[in-house]
Amino acid sequence: MLRTVRPKNARSKRALDARAPKEIEDARTAIFVKGTHAGERVSSVMKDLMALKRPHCISFSKKNDIHPFDATTSSSGSTSQSSLEFWAAKNDASLFVIGQTTKKRPHGLTLVRMYDGRVLDMCEVGVEEHKSMDSFKTPKPRPGNKPLMHFASELFDTHPRFIQLKSLLISLFNGEVIDSICLNGLEHVISVSLSPTPAGLTTASPETTTNLNLPKVHIRAYTTQLLPSGTRVPRVELTPMGPALDLVMRRHQDADTETWKQAMKRPKVVKKDIESGLGKKRKNMEVDEMGDLRGRVHVGKQDLSKLVGKKMKGLKKGSGDDNAMDLDGEDAWDIGGKKKRKIQT
Repeated sequence: MLRTVRPKNARSKRALDARAPKEIEDARTAIFVKGTHAGERVSSVMKDLMALKRPHCISFSKKNDIHPFDATTSSSGSTSQSSLEFWAAKNDASLFVIGQTTKKRPHGLTLVRMYDGRVLDMCEVGVEEHKSMDSFKTPKPRPGNKPLMHFASELFDTHPRFIQLKSLLISLFNGEVIDSICLNGLEHVISVSLSPTPAGLTTASPETTTNLNLPKVHIRAYTTQLLPSGTRVPRVELTPMGPALDLVMRRHQDADTETWKQAMKRPKVVKKDIESGLGKKRKNMEVDEMGDLRGRVHVGKQDLSKLVGKKMKGLKKGSGDDNAMDLDGEDAWDIGGKKKRKIQT
């Protein structure tokens, strides 16, 4: 476990405050971890997912003996979940994407979500087909852009397994919380669909269904092109940009009931304060249209008529000039600083 850190100066205090819970959270940071045996397909999938997640992602270059669903102790003497908690606290991350290939579960990809420094829920999928982004010769989105996510099946709202998968995918690709977005800022779309649903799956209970009769998950990514349509609203065309994934459902771990209630609890804040990004209302502070926090400082009225400036010697006339006058035309001063007679005008 990490020791409790107490700030020693203002800089470290600001760093700890940035990691503290907020009323409006920042974008989630995801850590991509490779197991002892990842494989070429899993490595390529993780590379494409990192390209869609940038810049809020961290990649571990070394392989790790990590098995999220196993409670056994690894060779280093710690469990896999304790290692995840340590990495999450060290890097201020709340999501993990773990790639592992075994003989029993080939080409496995595990999505892990954290809450309060502990594992909240997990879902494992198997990559059956993959077409990388490099195989699509189309423009790619810029890092940091929020995608439009589309889920094309009613099972994403009714079946617990697909409800969990939908929530994890939204947490993975969602960026900063915004109220609106310009149409030109919408550069790519992520579509998630399912294979034809087997008969009786919608009416059967989740306990009786197995992973074998669950439909496959298809993930496709597209770039948007705005074309003239003759009206104010442009015509939008979608061009495949990759990656193209075909996934099968495998193991999963649901969140604890009490922990899930705490994670879904929202503070009682006025809606207009949430929209302005301030949380609690602060005096003389506001957020402009660009999202920058601006403050107003009130200063009393100043009388500049009584302001006395410094007399510069470079602006004075020489002592030989009897008709020398100052800027106001009243008294003349010599180089020594003595006052001369007043000149009559």
